[in-house]
Amino acid sequence: MQLRYQTGLTGEQYVSTRAWRDARLDRCPNHESGSCSFARHGTYRRKWPRGALIARWYCPESRTTFSLLPDCLAAQLPGTLRELEEAVTHAEQSPSLMKAVAKARTDYVGLPGAMRWLDRRVKLVRAALRAVILSLPDELAGCRPELSACRKRLGTKAVLVRLRTLAASSLPSLPAPLGLRPRLDGAGNPTFGRQQQLGDSGRRRPP
Repeated sequence: MQLRYQTGLTGEQYVSTRAWRDARLDRCPNHESGSCSFARHGTYRRKWPRGALIARWYCPESRTTFSLLPDCLAAQLPGTLRELEEAVTHAEQSPSLMKAVAKARTDYVGLPGAMRWLDRRVKLVRAALRAVILSLPDELAGCRPELSACRKRLGTKAVLVRLRTLAASSLPSLPAPLGLRPRLDGAGNPTFGRQQQLGDSGRRRPP
């Protein structure tokens, strides 16, 4: 299960300062009374940005792993929220997805693969924006589920990072890559911790 790690750091700063070493989770979220064997459980490596580790803990009694995801990183996707926002912004501002790909994905993976890569991110971000608009009626009522509209309403260029802060109490129920709601398998069951098992594939860019 992913939890929010409020750091205020960029992705580069998170890696350069090794901020995961300062992450703290003093008690088990499933046993607030401290009646379990909750303990730190090392780290797992993110595929992107390079060198980023995520601190985690484990509760044997509930068989649950908890990890602290810093605000700068996207949930269930490689990379940072700023990188994700930049890519989706290119799609919003371009007359076609094909033209947006030239700006958002510069490494060579083939046009069909690059278009799938960007299209997936556009759909995920728009779904997350629709959900967060409903959870923040005072700030975003009537706002279109687009980065440009949210950017204008909130008066910030870093919309996704800002929304993760504003919607902090709702993050467990909001979808990735903004929120921390667990993914579901084909039977509708939560799939906790699957991302934590991913290793470095050695590819130049995240898939």
